[in-house]
Amino acid sequence: MPRRPNYRGRRVLFPLGVILLAVAGLALTAGLNRWLVFLCGVGYLGLIDDLAGGPVRGWRGHGRSLARGELSTGLIKAVGTIAFAAYAAAGDGASGAALVADVLVLGLAAHLGNLLDTRPGRTEKAFAAAAALVCLASWSLAPLEPVAALIPAVALCAGLTLSEQAMLGDTGASMIGGMIGVVLVTALSPLGTSLAVAALVVISLYGEFRSISAAIERVPPLQRLDSLGRAS
Repeated sequence: MPRRPNYRGRRVLFPLGVILLAVAGLALTAGLNRWLVFLCGVGYLGLIDDLAGGPVRGWRGHGRSLARGELSTGLIKAVGTIAFAAYAAAGDGASGAALVADVLVLGLAAHLGNLLDTRPGRTEKAFAAAAALVCLASWSLAPLEPVAALIPAVALCAGLTLSEQAMLGDTGASMIGGMIGVVLVTALSPLGTSLAVAALVVISLYGEFRSISAAIERVPPLQRLDSLGRAS
């Protein structure tokens, strides 16, 4: 596996997300599962961005590239993610506003995974927090069933990223973010899904114009949770 400098300049294995992609692909051999198709799809799109992506980042950057007639890998990833999200969400028989809301949660959650993946373990912790909240709300582990096959691999990735031996890359960050989306879509009520859309839009817009890392560091409880388990 190739190596790239992380946020501190340390050369680590990259992209670790290929492990998640391999596990999801293996799980798919047991039978077609629309959620795994979605996660594999965003993983492959992330892998393309990891291997062939340029310096362009963010919605504004991709928009400027498109205005110049250039098609960035990030824009391909965004369009492809929405397509895979629509495929997965339509399997529930949702239509109209409910289908749009589910697609937005899935797509924006995958994007959230990338926004958070600027520090080791942050995306994995976000998944753990989302999973814990929906399980506590339902007092059941059932919300984890659609992504259960990938949870051990996420735990492995967390150990390797927190110890700064590897980076998820867009491959892994998109997939773990997508797992957050799957858990939310399959567990929340229509009202809860709408609230999730609003929250994800706000976070995405904030991340486009401001530093999420700086915001986390300004809130001591978040800062302590964010640094928990990370190599010093």
